[in-house]
Amino acid sequence: QVQLVESGGGLVQPGGSLRLSCAASGTIFRISVMGWYRQAPGNQRERVARITSNSLTTYADSVKGRFAISRDNAKNTVYLQMNSLKPEDTAVYYCYAYDSNTLKTSWGQGTQVTVSS
Repeated sequence: QVQLVESGGGLVQPGGSLRLSCAASGTIFRISVMGWYRQAPGNQRERVARITSNSLTTYADSVKGRFAISRDNAKNTVYLQMNSLKPEDTAVYYCYAYDSNTLKTSWGQGTQVTVSS
């Protein structure tokens, strides 16, 4: 069982920045992929960014050039640096981790990001 704990959400003005963190703990075999989804009210969950264990990254078109994902494999932690935030980035952000040994995906509890003046 893998537990994910997110932190770093909050309220920020348009154009501002936030950094989300997500730390994995528990019974971890091999977390090959970590990433972030988000869900705004009335919308489907959208994948924001993902990063593999060898640091290959992919981003949603809506965040390319503004968000950067990184990870610390030794700490089983993934980060999402969010810059030039827009009101449409407002959502609950969920961290996930895929363990390629158990073939299971674990999810965090979500952290609220609100971009508003």
